Amino acid sequence: MNPAIVIPSYWAEGAQPGVLGERGVYDYTTPIDKPLPELELCLSSLDQVRGVIRVIVLVVAPVTCEDSARARVESICRAHPALNPLVIGAREAAHVEHAVARMAHHVTGETVALRGYGAIKNMGLAVAAVFGHDVAVFLDDDEVVLDPDFLINAVHGLGSLTRQNLKVLVKSGFFIDANNSPYANPTDEWTEKYWSKATEFNRVMERMQTSSSRFSRSNHLCGGCCALHAEAYSKVPFDPYITRGEDLDYVLNLRANGMDAWFDNAWFVRSQPPEEMAGVPSMFMQDVHRWLYEYRKLDAMNSRRDLRTITPESLMPYPAPWLSAGVRRRVFQTALRRFIKGPNRLAYLRILTKGRYDADKFARAASSRYLSFSMMWPGVVAALWEDPLLQSAIRRTGEVVPPEERAAAAADDLGDTGSLPTVGEAQ
Repeated sequence: MNPAIVIPSYWAEGAQPGVLGERGVYDYTTPIDKPLPELELCLSSLDQVRGVIRVIVLVVAPVTCEDSARARVESICRAHPALNPLVIGAREAAHVEHAVARMAHHVTGETVALRGYGAIKNMGLAVAAVFGHDVAVFLDDDEVVLDPDFLINAVHGLGSLTRQNLKVLVKSGFFIDANNSPYANPTDEWTEKYWSKATEFNRVMERMQTSSSRFSRSNHLCGGCCALHAEAYSKVPFDPYITRGEDLDYVLNLRANGMDAWFDNAWFVRSQPPEEMAGVPSMFMQDVHRWLYEYRKLDAMNSRRDLRTITPESLMPYPAPWLSAGVRRRVFQTALRRFIKGPNRLAYLRILTKGRYDADKFARAASSRYLSFSMMWPGVVAALWEDPLLQSAIRRTGEVVPPEERAAAAADDLGDTGSLPTVGEAQ
């Protein structure tokens, strides 16, 4: 196999909580001036890993600090040449976006881009396809790899058949915390009675961790430790319209298309989340959009005859309770309790009086957009696969090389420019 490790890395000018309801608010962003960024720790841990072919780093940053973020990422990557790092920033992403737009010009929104969790994941898949990687291994930059056989474990079992004659094309590992625990911490706070998922998640995790088989059919996908075979990712994209939870959503997309995600209880990483986390109201509002959209989208998928029906029973104990009409009551009860107790009472009042209605309106309008996009995706990946022009364009600026080598290449008048031809040049 020819796996590539894909690492989205989120940057900002400082610790910014994000605007309520704004697209592109992430769980955390790394301040550009941070002395020891999470990405450095992540890449350092990968230096010990055997068999690394290429590491693709997706630089996600607002336009105001795009150049600074890229310079910081390139500096970090330059210290890890053995990983063959490829930086995908705005310049490289533009080549991919233009190629996708030519094939899916009628699709709404940013579907393959460096903004929004699902679109960012799709960018990683697109770049992996351009360079012919038959496996995309996603890793978060706030995680560290503990095992030199990380990649060996990542591809273990991919493409093989289970005892039930089912093909393993997508697999999830898991992360452990500082206490070496894979379980979430339950809370008994009054405000979180209707919103905490820790108990349900832990029941799922315990069942898979204690299974006598290394692989279990999974309702869960750890987006920061997962491996996607090209046979799956060339047919099923991530949903670019969902605000958060694109990894769990991918499990539903796979099932609708007759595939499954599998949990590997021997493959894991350590999560080391930073202090610079997004503001709680902003994350909650994204979750409101997420679950209302997920509920409407599941109804839209189940109404299609060309897709497999996903039953609530198959998603028990989690996430089934979150994919029914009852999620609207969860949103109301949680926003109300957080408004009563505080802090950020004004933000939760806005969610109660307007935000939750706007989210439901968006969910109703957007529930079928993913289905239109997903129909185009196989053709997009087929066209991108090992495209020599795109490879040259991306390599020209994305490959991390010493400054003197880049200067020498720029001075070579006969060197390949790596740019895509314009209409005039083609004539």
